[in-house]
Amino acid sequence: MTISIIGLGWLGMPLAKAFQQTGAVVKGSTTNAEKQRMLKNNGLICEQLVLDPEMTGPVPANLFDTELLFINIPPSSRSKPSGYHPKQIEVIKAIAMEYGIKKIIYTSSTSIYPSKNQLAKESDFLDTNNTGHSALFQAERILWKDKNYDLSVIRFGGLLGDNRIPGKYFSGKKLVPGHPPVNYIHRKDAVRAVLWLYENNLWNETFNIVSPKHPKKREVFEKNATEMGFPPPVSYENPESKAWKEISVEKWLGTGFQFLYDDPLDFTYAR
Repeated sequence: MTISIIGLGWLGMPLAKAFQQTGAVVKGSTTNAEKQRMLKNNGLICEQLVLDPEMTGPVPANLFDTELLFINIPPSSRSKPSGYHPKQIEVIKAIAMEYGIKKIIYTSSTSIYPSKNQLAKESDFLDTNNTGHSALFQAERILWKDKNYDLSVIRFGGLLGDNRIPGKYFSGKKLVPGHPPVNYIHRKDAVRAVLWLYENNLWNETFNIVSPKHPKKREVFEKNATEMGFPPPVSYENPESKAWKEISVEKWLGTGFQFLYDDPLDFTYAR
């Protein structure tokens, strides 16, 4: 089996290694020429791919000569207009169809759901007026429309664990919302989930993939601070006013997947 991973970053690199361990031929891409050289020197088949949002330079044909395409590029919504990421996905889709790629996995996010004190499920109706993330919503819609490939969309929660410690981002901050439930997933489980999806032929579906337990943010931040030795938030929002959402993972659990870390209070981190 041949897999191409667009985006050999924090998630893409361990995913590449995991697929290699199954015997797959793994190719990947990065936007950075220096990183491309480094990865090649480490034995990875790596192409430089820059979408700004159109293709910059020639199409890396070797990257798109694959059975499975894993699209893992962030939407950059803070620095780019809302149409930027959808255009990137439109370009990738056109090339994938030209090259006859049969299977695509797209990494979306649970930020696509609005925060409105709700339990969010894949069956929830979303449109341009109520989505929590317009760029992701448009990108998903582009990939589903008029396709000739198998597609599955993964809506990950907050990707954490290892060197990403949620409490560290709020250390010493004031008026931090501590009451919302967290929707986190450990990086190791995210990698395992992608392999599980492929190995079990879970195609033409959308899945929320987050840890099944949802402690409050305050619980996680305080535990991180105690265990890792940094200050907790100085204060929490009072009264509790920030809207929240809890992501349902019922559909994903129905596939038989078992989490290594079903509770974000038990995530492991690198010091």
